Amino acid sequence: MLARISAPKRGVGARFYSAATPTNAQAKLQRSLLYVPSSNDRMLEKSLSSPSDAIIYDLEDSVAPNEKERARTALMGFLQRQSPDWASRTFVRLNAIDTPQFVGDITTVLKWPHLQGIVMPKIHSAEYLDKVASYVPEGRPLSIIASIESARGLWDAGHIAGWKAGQGSGNKVTVSSLLFAAEDYCADTHIIRTKTRQELLYPRSQMATAAKAFGIQCIDMVCVNYQDHSVLREECEEARRLGYDGKQAIHPNQVEIIQSTFVPTEKELVRAAKIVSQMARSHASSTGAFGLDASGSGDVEMIDAPMLKQAEATIAKAKAAGLKIPDV
Repeated sequence: MLARISAPKRGVGARFYSAATPTNAQAKLQRSLLYVPSSNDRMLEKSLSSPSDAIIYDLEDSVAPNEKERARTALMGFLQRQSPDWASRTFVRLNAIDTPQFVGDITTVLKWPHLQGIVMPKIHSAEYLDKVASYVPEGRPLSIIASIESARGLWDAGHIAGWKAGQGSGNKVTVSSLLFAAEDYCADTHIIRTKTRQELLYPRSQMATAAKAFGIQCIDMVCVNYQDHSVLREECEEARRLGYDGKQAIHPNQVEIIQSTFVPTEKELVRAAKIVSQMARSHASSTGAFGLDASGSGDVEMIDAPMLKQAEATIAKAKAAGLKIPDV
């Protein structure tokens, strides 16, 4: 059931806006990516009312082995009934390259002419992307969210993030995001999961750095405590501090918390707006830096070019999410 939960209350640190369905202009936001089992007809239909920035129709882990082919058929029937506009929010997670289902998955989903993106699990090296691209018709645009699930995948994350289709091939396949599959990664590396998540700080940081080095998005791990909203919010805030753009959701009730967290807070927006405004005045007077008391507490910080860049990014993210930019 795609139930909604209450948005966080306004106040210091709260967002102006929680989680509305993105418009076409906002479709590049990937704050929440909600998995929907393709074997469940009811959930397929319910997904149409989800406010999640992106929907991932799953053919992999959430589908039982004996349901794989039926799920593929059900998904295609569902997608064929949707408008082209729906495709901007739609991804399909295929089965991994080394499974018997992969070829059937990719050749089938590519028959939907509006498909714009897929999620590829178990991408352990850039060479895996070459194989995926080899099944995509020449000239067909397709974005890949590459799922990092192993030590080998993390080791090669830079090459995966920077992967380009072979020159001269006419292939228009691109990597749009890296996605961290924490549980698979822990299974591969024998990491012991704890409530503190300290053991995941390195891989999460490394993956975010690799994604940002090549100008693509990075998507944080699933919060498996899907009924504990406080844990989910902690994970979201943590991931946002690490530079992540969004987070996977395995339950509809996670969507609003995720989408309301992966946007600037009111305090951050006020500070950013003041920096942009005062830097414009500073440049007009031939000054490159200035002191700012953003909170009015008398705590003045020196603002220069790198902080302006951060402020502009904050405002751009807020605009993409439909937030009100404060007039300072």
